[in-house]
Amino acid sequence: MERADERPGEARSETENPARASEGTTGRADPEGGGPEGGVPDGGERPARRGRRRITELAVVAAVAYALDLITKILVVEKLEGHAPIEVIGTWLRFQAVRNPGAAFGIGEALTIVFTLIAAIVIVVIMRIARKLYSTPWAVALGLLLGGALGNLTDRVFRSPGLFQGHVVDFIAPAHFAVFNLADSAIVCGGVLIVLLSFRGLDPDGSVHRD
Repeated sequence: MERADERPGEARSETENPARASEGTTGRADPEGGGPEGGVPDGGERPARRGRRRITELAVVAAVAYALDLITKILVVEKLEGHAPIEVIGTWLRFQAVRNPGAAFGIGEALTIVFTLIAAIVIVVIMRIARKLYSTPWAVALGLLLGGALGNLTDRVFRSPGLFQGHVVDFIAPAHFAVFNLADSAIVCGGVLIVLLSFRGLDPDGSVHRD
């Protein structure tokens, strides 16, 4: 009797593993779900490597920004208010205690309550974004915004002349520019960082999109 040319084990290999047979033609699957290896899914958006949410980073940056703003304002009120300005770099930069009823850099002095509400809304929005925050740069940017907003909101709630109408303590006085504080600086730096991240196509969830 004539022997069969192929072994039983070899005959079963292709029927038991159809995916292995098609791997050579379709390419290896991306473990992140982004299509074939080395490719980008349709729509030009690279899937995010999520890992863990960046809540800790956001909280640390916000806490540092808030603490620095609060400490400097306490020192300004105790040591500088009612005294002559301190010249840091001649007349180009001085520390001068100023009570500001408006927004950052003295804008809108007649809209204290409005800016108080805006600061509260910004904080709520940041908290909502934090639920899907997987990007460290976005955590830093939002942390700066949160710390700055909390710093100025604290002044508006607890300082004179009254609840939600408090005047913010400013003290950094460059020549030919508005007087501001560290909370204002944190808000501006956070805003600039958000603009840069948006231009680079990086979203808070860590995904990268290309228009």
